[in-house]
Amino acid sequence: MLKRAEEIFDQLVAWRRDFHAHPELGFQETCTAAQVAEVVEGLGYRVCTGVGRTGVVAERGEGSPIVAIRADMDALPIHEANDVPYASRVPGVMHACGHDAHTAIALGVATLLAAEEFPGTVRFLFQPSEERGDEEGISGAPRMVEDGAMEGVDAALALHVRANLPVGDISVEAGPVSAGVDTFRAAILGQGGHGAYPHLLVDPIYIAGHVILALNGIVSRRLSPTVPAVVSIGAIHGGSACNVIPERVEITGTIRFMSQAVREQIYAEIARAFEMARTMGGDFELEIEPGGLPMVNDAAVVGLIRQVAADLLGSEHVLEQEVTMGAEDFGVFSALAPGAMFRLGCRIEGDERKGHNPRFDIDERCLPIGAAILTEAALRLLKGGGKKQESRGRN
Repeated sequence: MLKRAEEIFDQLVAWRRDFHAHPELGFQETCTAAQVAEVVEGLGYRVCTGVGRTGVVAERGEGSPIVAIRADMDALPIHEANDVPYASRVPGVMHACGHDAHTAIALGVATLLAAEEFPGTVRFLFQPSEERGDEEGISGAPRMVEDGAMEGVDAALALHVRANLPVGDISVEAGPVSAGVDTFRAAILGQGGHGAYPHLLVDPIYIAGHVILALNGIVSRRLSPTVPAVVSIGAIHGGSACNVIPERVEITGTIRFMSQAVREQIYAEIARAFEMARTMGGDFELEIEPGGLPMVNDAAVVGLIRQVAADLLGSEHVLEQEVTMGAEDFGVFSALAPGAMFRLGCRIEGDERKGHNPRFDIDERCLPIGAAILTEAALRLLKGGGKKQESRGRN
């Protein structure tokens, strides 16, 4: 399978560079989706567009098992700094997380599977907006689920390029491997006025200092040191003049968690921190916006991926995956069917490009490797009747 994937290397690179040069933000991937739909339709797949707003679902085969393969398509609001022929042609937008590679790899998998006969159905989920939510804070995966993209699915597969892994290596692990994510938005309310008379006012900036200390102490002093969690403040806004105490200070931040119990405890501790505003004579407003679930890799699917990768690359190139507090909405899919995502090494030797950075780029030799592993894993799931055995790595 790796040899067959390497035979379409030039096509994989052409797709990836085209997507890279023409990036689109979440829920705006109209041109990307149209190109994807055209390619898979030409390969003989049954295609449905507009799934989850701008997503594409493509199927081949009949009946069960149904194996889903997910690829996210959206870019980031970052201005590219790379001087390459395929650099972004859209000012302020670039593929700085590798979703261009994911989409190209999935098209490669569709190409390879189009030449195969197999029982059951393969279903491609070309997903919009993994990076951000819509006006209701909901990202692309749950929007696709709302439109029925996961109906009947027996197993789900995905990959993500990893800039700190060399080409030829993958990493994958069972259990929770990336965090759930929520957002909090709050305002501390005071009584504003002239900065020369603070004793006559209620200073929300002064109160905010105490609240910030309490928020930053949640993980280190209110949660067990054995549980992974993050509470980070990302933005603070208050005041507009040096001699005016404002009426309000706005604070926004992110919450990361690996379990529902920890999530609920963080909610309570954030509310407790903001209650200090009332103790100090002010008031507060607080809204917590639920986001994505933790991504949990199914143990049996992980075992299959590890075996496929060992067969194709050698067992020494199959590594354990570090747990990260970054978020990945593939967890929405893997909560509905046994699934797993593996990390695909894409490091440019001597010049590692970090994700979400204006200079992000990949070594494109990773593309056929990702395509081969996904294709072979899907075939083994399909020919084995899907992942029917008991899941041992989900919680």
